[in-house]
Amino acid sequence: MPLMDRMMTEIVFELETEPGDSRPVYISGNFNNWRADETSWIMDEVGKGKFQFRVADSQKLISPIEYKYIRGTWEDVELDVYGNRTPNRRVNPNQEKIMDYVPRWAAEGKSYPEEYYPEVEVISDDFEIPQLIKTRRIAAILPHDYYKTEKRYPVLYLQDGQNLFGKGTGFGTWGVRKKLAVMAEKGMGDIIIIAIDHGGGERIEEFTPSRPTKIGVGHGKKYSRFLADTLKPHVDNNFRTLSGPENTGIGGSSMGGLISLYAGKMYPEVFSKWMIFSPSLWVAPKMKFDPELFQDPFARRIFIYAGALESKKLVDQVFSLEKRLAKLQEDESHQTSVKVHINPEGEHSEYYWGTVFPIAVEWLFFQK
Repeated sequence: MPLMDRMMTEIVFELETEPGDSRPVYISGNFNNWRADETSWIMDEVGKGKFQFRVADSQKLISPIEYKYIRGTWEDVELDVYGNRTPNRRVNPNQEKIMDYVPRWAAEGKSYPEEYYPEVEVISDDFEIPQLIKTRRIAAILPHDYYKTEKRYPVLYLQDGQNLFGKGTGFGTWGVRKKLAVMAEKGMGDIIIIAIDHGGGERIEEFTPSRPTKIGVGHGKKYSRFLADTLKPHVDNNFRTLSGPENTGIGGSSMGGLISLYAGKMYPEVFSKWMIFSPSLWVAPKMKFDPELFQDPFARRIFIYAGALESKKLVDQVFSLEKRLAKLQEDESHQTSVKVHINPEGEHSEYYWGTVFPIAVEWLFFQK
């Protein structure tokens, strides 16, 4: 009986990761007060990129077990494939073997390879928007080697530029440059991001469709015309772009997601890649998509994201939108692909939009 008890209570952690990192791997969790470099929890390296740790009596561990893998300090913690922080791992101690995989690690607090960090070029601090008789700061996020090559690049126009990189405006940031650096290391960094600052107190009005909505009639049509008729030609004339619709995308979050949906609908011949995050569909819940407006000879891709913790209503609205867009997929005269991504832990914040950003970019621009 004692032998049976020992066999049942032993637990083995097995970790696989990319080889070539000489730093030791530790397990830190609720069983050791989340200490980062406790030598009694260091893993044995049993092969290239393979580690193992045995716990003789798993019944002494807290249930459920919560833990992370780290490389000796909390600045060297495990990351997901895109360089995002990951939630705590959770398992029950009655398992005999736990097999995990870590695709990336932070290094001295950095989640991205510095040699691939994109350049930022401010196009103008006061770019004229003639359709609205206003000006706006607009910046281009360029591939790290943009000025070392002669390549041309697809372009993604993103709203709310203040929150895409840098320190943000108090609501956090997507960390777009960091995410693009990781993607570049994986061979998916050949893209230009155009970051368009919002209008502050005029943001809601500018991003609201120019038709009766729950909050009145906005200036969405004028703003969309600015994107398609003024900004895009300027970008194409001043940067090495792939200017066709099959290489041009538009995106944003919240009200920025709504106006991106609206502009994509207004100009299907300009924008074929739509990145729609947590769109404020409650403003215009009955937006229609007539298949006759999308008679294009090129494929269209639409990526829609929502966080389950934002609201159940939003998730329901996203699935309703997917059904409306499905009519475009049924029309054999053109090709439209729609992908819906729901994060069960996602909240309405820049952080979560930043985590899904590389997933969306990869699917929209780099997956065949």
